This record gives sequence, structure tokens and C-alpha cells, in this order.
Amino acid sequence: MPNRLIDETSPYLLQHAHNPVDWYSWGEEALERAKAEDRPILLSVGYSACHWCHVMERESFEDPRIAELMNASFVCIKVDREERPDIDSIYMGAVQAMTGRGGWPMTVFLTPDGKPFYGGTYFPPEDRHGIPGFPRVLASIANAYRQDRSEVLLNTDRLLQQMRAMATGARATEPLTADVLAKGFAGIAKDFDPEYGGIGLEPKFPQPMTYEFLLRYHLRFNDVHALEMVETTLDRMAMGGIYDQIGGGFHRYSTDTYWLVPHFEKMLYDNALLVRLYLHAFQITGKALYRRIVEETLDYVLREMTGPTGGFYSAQDADSEGEEGKFFVWRPEEIAEILGKDEGALVSKYYGVTTVGNFEGRSIMNVAPEAAHEMERAGVTGEQLDTLLRRARTGLMEARHRRVPPGRDDKALTSWNGLTIAAFAEAGAVLGRDGYTYVAERAASFLSGSLRRDGRLLRTHKDGKSKLLAYLEDYAFLIDGLLVLHEATFGARWLQEAIDLGNAMVELFWDEASGQFYDTGVDHEELVVRPRDVTDNAIPSGNSMAANVLLRLAIVTGDSDMDRRALAALRSAKDLMERFPTGAGHWLCALDFYLSAPKEIAIIGGRTDPDTKDLAAEVYRSFLPNRVLVGRGDLEEAFVDSPLIEGRLRLNNRATAYVCHHYVCELPVNDPEALAAQISG
Repeated sequence: MPNRLIDETSPYLLQHAHNPVDWYSWGEEALERAKAEDRPILLSVGYSACHWCHVMERESFEDPRIAELMNASFVCIKVDREERPDIDSIYMGAVQAMTGRGGWPMTVFLTPDGKPFYGGTYFPPEDRHGIPGFPRVLASIANAYRQDRSEVLLNTDRLLQQMRAMATGARATEPLTADVLAKGFAGIAKDFDPEYGGIGLEPKFPQPMTYEFLLRYHLRFNDVHALEMVETTLDRMAMGGIYDQIGGGFHRYSTDTYWLVPHFEKMLYDNALLVRLYLHAFQITGKALYRRIVEETLDYVLREMTGPTGGFYSAQDADSEGEEGKFFVWRPEEIAEILGKDEGALVSKYYGVTTVGNFEGRSIMNVAPEAAHEMERAGVTGEQLDTLLRRARTGLMEARHRRVPPGRDDKALTSWNGLTIAAFAEAGAVLGRDGYTYVAERAASFLSGSLRRDGRLLRTHKDGKSKLLAYLEDYAFLIDGLLVLHEATFGARWLQEAIDLGNAMVELFWDEASGQFYDTGVDHEELVVRPRDVTDNAIPSGNSMAANVLLRLAIVTGDSDMDRRALAALRSAKDLMERFPTGAGHWLCALDFYLSAPKEIAIIGGRTDPDTKDLAAEVYRSFLPNRVLVGRGDLEEAFVDSPLIEGRLRLNNRATAYVCHHYVCELPVNDPEALAAQISG
């Protein structure tokens, strides 16, 4: 007999729709019942690709005995953290304050009015390794709520005061200088692993925003060490098990120092951010490896993570057939059966597939640094190896498609789609792959048509249904994607939408008193705390991306209020950038933009005309993070009201580029070489 979650669209909630738990989704019905019956709330938060979320479901939520304990004493609410980042942020802050750590699955106990009083992460079905069993926790919490109510409420009030203080930003006035960048770099360098790349030892997360900052730092200060840190990390990740050597795309993170054994879920946002990082590293270094990783990853997203209407799906599970990573691992005999004995042996040797294995008796494919040299010693030339690997990947992919695939979370989230639009659009422009640009345009059209209601952006879409008011990150990430898409296509529509969304973002989320943004809009439901998360985690914080896009929109529109707000937000994050730079990678990128004299580039000419393409290609030839590009493509089309375009025409009846910076403009040029000189000057 299904529970209430059967009517939800979230794949994560639907996974729990047949639990014997009397689940509610977050909403008035559950909250009103808790108040009416004076019951505490059991809030369980997770996401569809979370391995330990699945474990806790199998062990506890599917157990009729444990479900009976839950139903008897609590109103049970299940939340998909990807759909409701506000709920996740508020109560994750509470769990971290209570326990000093956080993660998913997250289990929090609340008073009927939503105030947290106890919480944790994964609880086993019985006492294990010093962790209390879930039944014991349930009994203790129910008893405390009945017998020690005054103590529960006292602790709750203290915790709530702490949470509100953390969410209340204070306007900062400290000056911002390049010293902040230098302190941020020093903090990152201190924790860097020079042998295997990455920050710290284990587990290792990709942290693409940190390395984006390092690329900028290299450009600003000509710091060779910063670039070496990026290359070491990108090389090791590309050759490690965290990268899917057969199908392309990155798994969530590495459980070890070597980037070998990942948690096997694949998240859309990781792959979008890593595509742009590898693309920028390719622009700087010209390494063919980086271009290959970009193309293979985008091709993976196209093949497995793109819906029929153009939107991008959210994630793929770590598990298949109840086993983590089963879909991705190999035995030598499997490879030999597919490729033949001789080629199979070479491919197994190259990818480190052995009879012993490196993961529960099987092998996660990875490439040792000396693998190419070993192939040479075996008499395989570089050209022969490339041919062999292409053929092997095709054969192994076909074989893998016959396996039971991991589950897929096929909801489309506005924010993650915005990141992916930017990745496809920029890759299309840099690599000259118009097909990628088309994919980005199709996704942007999908978001514009399907994730709006009365002009208000929405958060999530699945099975033809869109719902939930969009958050700050949705607005900011989509604006970023649309700005990058305009630069790649010169489409006036995308630039105008970015400007309109920028104005709406300020109206909905800006807090003038603190000089920061809130994560929820003024029209959002009232929660115990209005959340404001400023730390860059797996994705940029909504605040750091909002500051970034406002800086660019200020140049495009000439709106000084946008610039003022971006500066206020940057100042509020100064301490974070200096003291915790690995949690402020995107902030540091935005600060680098602010401290530079951004190049303002306008190109007037039909986007598909050869002379226009030549000028645009010159802009994309190098990594130029601190620039704004505006184009007027169709000369008959009404164009956006931007001072960068106003009054500018084609000269000599050819596509023409205009470059300004530091309030000084160069002479307009038609020639790519002349444009290159102005850009680098």
C-alpha cells in the first residue's frame, strides 16, 4: 500500500512511496497535524544518488517494526534536499551545531512548529560501532519530548538563536585588495597534495571552483606553481577511477588519496563545473587530454542525462542491482571475451584491470602515469594505442549497456541546468562545436518555457510538471548560463532574459541591511530561519554567483546599483575568502574579476558570417576570465539596450570588434590579428 509520497514527482521521494512509514512531504498538512496532535516531527533529508540514504531506507524505513515506532510517536516528513535546499540548509546547520558534523541521510527531530532539538545523519537499525541504533534513538526522543518538554524547548530556543545569528549577515566595509587573493592562494597551497593533486588526503572532492581561482591567480601573477597545482590535479583526476574511462563523466568524489575509488554517483553539477575547468585549462595549456575530457564528458551528458525536451537530468545512482559501483567495474575475462584475448590483455593492462582487482574483487578502470610507456615497451605505438583504445571503449560501452544501469534522477533543476547551459555554450564557442551550442540553446528554451509561472522562475520539473518557487541559486546560475550563451550565439533574447532575471533576483532576494542576498525570496513560505548560505561547497553559493553575475550585468547595462550590490556582497565575504579559501573558490573568482579592469568587447556582425566567426574565435582562443563579450548578431533584429552596443556599427561592411577597458576604448577593428593585439594589450 503506497503512502502519500506516491503523488510526488521527486524520484527520491518516490523511492520511499512504498515504505510502511506514514511519510508526508514538507507542507502545511504535515505541520498542521504535528501541531494538532502535539507530536514531534521526524524530518529525514536525502537525495536520490546518495548511497547511505539507500542503506538507511533498506535497513530502517522498509522495516515494519521500525516504521511502527516512527508512526506511533512522530509526524514523519521526507525531503529531497535537491528540491528543497532551503529546508536542507536550515536543518543541516542545526545538525552541525549539535554534533559538529553533517551529511546525508540527515535525520532531525523538530517541535511541531519546526524548531530542531536533536539530530544526526545515518542511524543503523541496531547499535553499531558506537552509533546508537535507530529504534533506541526513536524511543529516547519520544520519551524526552513527553517527559522533559521544558528542557527540550529550552535547548531548542538556544539552538534557534544560534542559527538565526549565523543567518544574519552584517554589512562589511573592509577594502578589497589583491592581498585577499594572495591570502586565499596561500591557504589553498598549504593544504595541496603535490603528488596526487587535490586538497587534503582523503576523501578528495574535485572542487572545480578552487582550481578556477588558481587559473586566474596564475594569469594575474604569472605564478607557475598555481598552474602546476591545477595540471597535477586535472591529470590525476582524468586518469583516475573518479573519471569514467569508458563512458566519460566524473563520479562524485574519491574515497582515497589517489583518485582511484570513487563514490560512484554522477551529479550533473559536478560534470558541468568540471567541463568548464578542463576547458579553461585547455585554453591555457593546449593539452589534448583536457579537450578530450571536455568532449567525452559533454557527450556523456548528452547521451545519458538529457531529456527529450532539452532539459538536463540531475544525477545517476552509485548503486545498481543493490551493489555500489557494480555497473562500472570489470574483470579481465570479461574484457577478453568482448575484445579478444590479445587486445583484451593489452586493454586490461592499460586500465589496471587485474584478477585480484582494486574494488571488492573487481577493477575500477584507471590509467597509471607509466601506462603509455608500458604500452611502448610492449611494442604498441602511440597511434596504435589511440586506435586500440577507441575501439575498446566502443566495444566495452556496448557491453556495459547490456548491464542493469544505475537508477537515474530525471528531474530537471533550474540551477544545475544553468550550470550545464554555460558548459555546453562555452565549449561550443571555444572548440568550434556548433552542436554543443545548439544543445545549450535548446535547454535555455526549455527553461524559459517550462519553468516559469506568471513570470516567476520555478525550481524543478519532472514528467511535464514544474513546481516550487526558485531560489537565489536558480536565478544566479541561470543568469550565468544565459550570459555565456549570449556570448556564444549573440542572441539578443538570451541577454535580455539575463538582464530581466538579474533585476528580478535583486527584488526577490537582496537584503539592503546586510549587503547580502537571502537564499529564499520575499514571496517564500515562512520558515524558522530565512536561510542565507554564503559558502561555496560542491556548487557555488547563490551569493557568490549572484555577485559574479551582477558585476557582469553592471558592465552590460551600465547600472551602477548592480555594481554597488556586488561590491557589498564581496566585502561581506572577505573574511571567508582569507580564512577558508577552499570554501570560497567562486568568491575569489568574482573578486579577481572585480579587482581587474575587465575587457569590454562588442562584436557587430551576423553570428554565422565567416568574418564574425573569425573575430569571435579570436576572443575564445585564450582564457580571458575578466572580460564581457556582447554581440549583435542579426543586424535586422531589435537589440538589447546596452551601452556596449549602442551606436556601434559595422565598418567597411565587415564584422567589427570594439574593445574598451579602464574607461578607454580602442579603435574599432575588422581584423582578428588587430583584435588579438587589443585583447592582450
